[in-house]
Amino acid sequence: MKNYEYHRIGELAKRLAEANVAPQIIDQVMEGGKDILRKTSSEKKADWMRGAMLRMDKLLPMTTRKAVREGCACCLGGKRLKTSKAIASENATLEQRIKAADAANYVGSITLQRDGKIIARFNMQKQPPYRCYCLPQAKKPLPITYCFCCGGHVKHLLQIALGRKLDCTTLSSALSSGGKLPCTFILRIKE
Repeated sequence: MKNYEYHRIGELAKRLAEANVAPQIIDQVMEGGKDILRKTSSEKKADWMRGAMLRMDKLLPMTTRKAVREGCACCLGGKRLKTSKAIASENATLEQRIKAADAANYVGSITLQRDGKIIARFNMQKQPPYRCYCLPQAKKPLPITYCFCCGGHVKHLLQIALGRKLDCTTLSSALSSGGKLPCTFILRIKE
């Protein structure tokens, strides 16, 4: 596998390979990635990511895109992981764990719907324009595929806190909506 200086690009290439994406498809998705260096402007990094996500959307099925981007999730350890483990060990029921995760506010607001779906919403801003904390330098919206990594972040931490396997759907994001919508994820408990 090729080496990429900018870590987010290298992580994307790694996850594409782990998903058994054909090398020629990986090369198409990663086109120009070697030219993006640590010292490259943040705006150019965001532009490259926009192009890579557009290429992924064109070349890969949704299930593969989701697996790849969820695999790129960051901030899975440290205080957040410790909080997830504490929630699981200190609360017996699913309802208590969801209430504790919401109170901890470490992955945003967490609510259990009557139909059993769990809604997670990043609530760092209370009203539009909403801002992306992962790629704030993006001047134009990116495909929501990019935001599946945040879905992976929420899914990973809540699986530990709730003690259940989850499936995550990224419903909306500040980045893909141009700041009009908050980052919102729907999680379903896998049976």
